[in-house]
Amino acid sequence: MKAELADLNAFLAVARARGFRDAARTVGSSASTLSEAVRRLEAQLGVRLLHRTTRSVTPTEVGTQLIERLTPALDEVKAALEVVDLFRERPAGALRLNVPVSAARLVLPTILPGFLAAYPEIQVEIVAEDSFVDMVASGCDAGIRYDERLEQDMIAVPIGPRVQRFATAASPAYLDAHGRPNHPRDLLDHACLRGRFTSGALTSPWEFERKGVIVRVEPHGPLIASVTGAADLLVDVAIGGGGIVSLFESWLRPAIDSGTLEPVLPDWWQAFSGPLLYYSGRRLVPPPLRAFVDFIRSQDAAAGECPAK
Repeated sequence: MKAELADLNAFLAVARARGFRDAARTVGSSASTLSEAVRRLEAQLGVRLLHRTTRSVTPTEVGTQLIERLTPALDEVKAALEVVDLFRERPAGALRLNVPVSAARLVLPTILPGFLAAYPEIQVEIVAEDSFVDMVASGCDAGIRYDERLEQDMIAVPIGPRVQRFATAASPAYLDAHGRPNHPRDLLDHACLRGRFTSGALTSPWEFERKGVIVRVEPHGPLIASVTGAADLLVDVAIGGGGIVSLFESWLRPAIDSGTLEPVLPDWWQAFSGPLLYYSGRRLVPPPLRAFVDFIRSQDAAAGECPAK
């Protein structure tokens, strides 16, 4: 009769914590992943290992005996693996990340140089695309996405800015010639430079928010460009006086700070939660990914950010 080591560790974690949620926080997994592991182990062994109620989780008699025998055995396995680690000074291997183009442009440049310097034996491959793919099936170790686009049973770690905003801007020359919008609906009378995702969907409607009031507008204009590979073209055309562009504030900030672009409706710019690094809670975390997660968390600790969830 075979039982996976990961399932045995999951059972021990839940039994010690007396609950799935507390155990998930302790081991950095998800409650649903631990619950599935325990159910799988009970099915393989043919016995119930835990009593579950809405208020508590306690070991059964056979569960208690299994804990007593497992604890020293798994401690010995851990000690053996630590001996192996002594021969490897730092993690090595490949780390493959699936990320949106915006993250490749705005988030990773502030993280990767320091990480690559700290772990020269890790090779990072970035797959940048805006279509939502199955990160595990695509052969990637982890991905970067936003809350509303996360798959189930994934462990999520905040990465990069905690809050971002969409911004609109145009060249001063364009605004001098065509007027400065005072309300989002005024954009309907302007040339708007729009993007298209690889799925074929346009980056519209444009959404604005002020004092709890949300306004959505369907802009029109002379140019549509792929946000995957031609977002910089939208910015360049806006700088050249071609119209009003809407992108991440961080994408437009250099041009705004230099004066080549002027903010449009800044009081209406909508804020949203920043990106998350996510990876499967069903698989063992490879050393390069673990090193990357630890590096992100150490950066947050140094900057005084909130701890990763």
